[in-house]
Amino acid sequence: MTDATIDTATHGVTLTEAASTKVRTLLDQEGRDDLRLRIAVQPGGCSGLIYQLYFDERSLDGDVVKDFEGVELVVDQMSVPYLDGASIDFEDTIQKQGFSIDNPNAQGSCACGDSFH
Repeated sequence: MTDATIDTATHGVTLTEAASTKVRTLLDQEGRDDLRLRIAVQPGGCSGLIYQLYFDERSLDGDVVKDFEGVELVVDQMSVPYLDGASIDFEDTIQKQGFSIDNPNAQGSCACGDSFH
């Protein structure tokens, strides 16, 4: 008798410690343990592709998941190649507060920083 093969597909996106801490804080505030952080790219924006970063309770066909200290980061199959090597960070300073995405695959971006090509 042999064990069934388990698909352990993963993605190349990383979540910094600051970002995973902020995500855990937000989930605790919501009282939800069924949500995961999802990052995706979709056509749109002034540069061709736009990032989406949001909480999601769904599991979609082809999703790949990586765990960061209890925070599951989900990427859909279509977005994986666009986000390979990307890093999600969280800053809380006088100049900036919020999540940021550093993506080495982006060949250029617009002034708003929300879209890339």
